[in-house]
Amino acid sequence: MKNSPVPLIALALLAGCVRYQPTPVSVSDRATQRMNATLDGAAIGTAVRRIAPDAPPASTGMDRLALFAALLEHDPKVAAARAAIATAEADARKNRQGPGPTFTLTSEYANDPSTSSPWLFGGAIDLPLDIGGQRKARLDRADLAVAMARSDYAEMLWSERMALRRALIDAEIARRQVALGEEIVALRDRQIAALERQVASGELAGAAVAPNRALRAQELRALEDARARVVAARTAITGILGVPASAIADIGLVWPEFDAPGAEPVAITPAMRVQAVSARADILKSLAAYDQTEADVRLEIAKQYPSISLAPGYTWERGLVKLPLSVNLALPSFDLNRAAIRSALAKRDEAGAVIEQAIAAAQAEIDAALVERAAALAALKRLRESELPQTKASADRAQAQLARGQIARAEWADAQLAELAARLGALDTLARIQAAEAALENGMRRPLEGPELMIKPDRLEARR
Repeated sequence: MKNSPVPLIALALLAGCVRYQPTPVSVSDRATQRMNATLDGAAIGTAVRRIAPDAPPASTGMDRLALFAALLEHDPKVAAARAAIATAEADARKNRQGPGPTFTLTSEYANDPSTSSPWLFGGAIDLPLDIGGQRKARLDRADLAVAMARSDYAEMLWSERMALRRALIDAEIARRQVALGEEIVALRDRQIAALERQVASGELAGAAVAPNRALRAQELRALEDARARVVAARTAITGILGVPASAIADIGLVWPEFDAPGAEPVAITPAMRVQAVSARADILKSLAAYDQTEADVRLEIAKQYPSISLAPGYTWERGLVKLPLSVNLALPSFDLNRAAIRSALAKRDEAGAVIEQAIAAAQAEIDAALVERAAALAALKRLRESELPQTKASADRAQAQLARGQIARAEWADAQLAELAARLGALDTLARIQAAEAALENGMRRPLEGPELMIKPDRLEARR
């Protein structure tokens, strides 16, 4: 016992242990960091080149591709989903390590003068055999948890991208409404000034100006609302990116094709629909959840059979060395685990029904978006082919008549205001089309136009 290796082995094991390192979190420090955060232009440029290597060099401002790259770099929700993948992968590696052995030490003192020594010393190691269906089911569940975390990451990335796209639509529509609203208010002021001159000259009664003043107040409120929507939309964009509103205060947001949506709308074929639905991250996650229930069924079936562990030992009994060996069996429940098996089978059936529900919801989302897009495109076509040309022609005639002195300035202003009102109506229809395009992209889970088509999907994998 003098030269026993046990102390050396214990010291070696202790030396290999991981030491605890505290990592406290200061909420105030992190809040201050977020308040002072800025967009890292160099990191965003690098991200653009990584995910879309064929994209042309960026022009002034940030387009949708640059905003998506900023999302990858700065969005805290995306970062949390990326961290969840790392956690799932670490859990998968942990599950590949079988259960550890159990070491038992025993001693006994017997006051027996007939023996050479009154002491008994012994030890035994219980070695669980991590084999068979239970091990395979455990590893399958761990691997499927990684797949589900990756699906969550893809779904979070898409969800944040869609939120960014809708906020950008709101910003672009509101910005155009502000420009038109300023023209309308300026024209209304000129009309009121002309009417007031007529009142002063005695051509009109003073009450004739009141309706126009009421209209001006209404138009001014609409202009102020549009300005507020611009601020709200840009704030929503920075909120998604996880930076303060000041981070994009001096940055222009560009969308060159915004005013010509659906010039050549993408035709969605049945094959494209099937492919899109099959690749949706939410459906892939429900499929992984089904596979997990399948692994649970295999696990519960494997539990019908005993779990085996071996327990070799060493005993020094009053001068006599013994080498015992035990075989331990962990027996199943008295019903041979049938109740647990039935529960696992029911959960598998439920998971299969969830897949059907997810597929039906995805198909319905695509159908609704296609119908709305067609209706909105038809409405915009009618506006651009009928109402807008008519009001533009009336405004042009009024301009010509004003130049010849055939109409009063107040009547000329009415014609110009009618054209601007028609253009405001066209903006509402444009917003409707953009919303329908966004809904269709959301149903298909893929960009259908714009610079994001240059993104290589395999470059969007969560970085280690």
